[in-house]
Amino acid sequence: MAKKVKKSKEYRKPSQFVEQQGEILDSQLRSSNGIKSTSDQNPSNPMLLISAGLVICVFLFFYLHILTMNQMKDLSDGLVMPDQRVFGYTTADIEALRSTMNDDARGQLNYVHKTAGLLFPLFTAGISMMLFARWIPNRRMRWLAWLAPLGFAVADILENFAIDALFSADQITAGAVMFASVLTTIRWTLLIITAGLILGLGIARGNRALKRKMSELRGETA
Repeated sequence: MAKKVKKSKEYRKPSQFVEQQGEILDSQLRSSNGIKSTSDQNPSNPMLLISAGLVICVFLFFYLHILTMNQMKDLSDGLVMPDQRVFGYTTADIEALRSTMNDDARGQLNYVHKTAGLLFPLFTAGISMMLFARWIPNRRMRWLAWLAPLGFAVADILENFAIDALFSADQITAGAVMFASVLTTIRWTLLIITAGLILGLGIARGNRALKRKMSELRGETA
């Protein structure tokens, strides 16, 4: 008959218990550091979205003003569209365009205003305001910066309607031409201001980051 083997209880030494608790604490710290690192990466996600939006804005600008508006010259005997005249235009300029553009050409210009001509100011205003919200901590300065892209979007959309009205009307007046011309000049001015703010803030942040990196490198080498 087999003998019963009496199992003895295994007692841990205090040093073993301390080591086990230390390992558990280390694993918890590693897991918490992993959570913190992922949370630190989250603030960069909005900048990825904003950067992609800026690329779309640049693409829409080139598509609208470099590609499409230049192609419209083929429908107007080489005359520049009102949207491209940064310093405005006169009644004689619009009359010259009206005499050379047929109904198909006018319909094409109206279609451009309703598609790329609408998307470009909306995208530019929205992305610029998101960028200024992240880069400008001061609330008052942020509101002042928002005025440029917001005003650009409003002026651009109103300009589209004003120009379309000049080509669809039976007769044009000097007041209607002046109104559209002023809107064109304003929207170009505000667009340039918006682009200048983005470039200026980007260069300033880049310089600060470079100086901080150089100071860290000097501290390591010292």
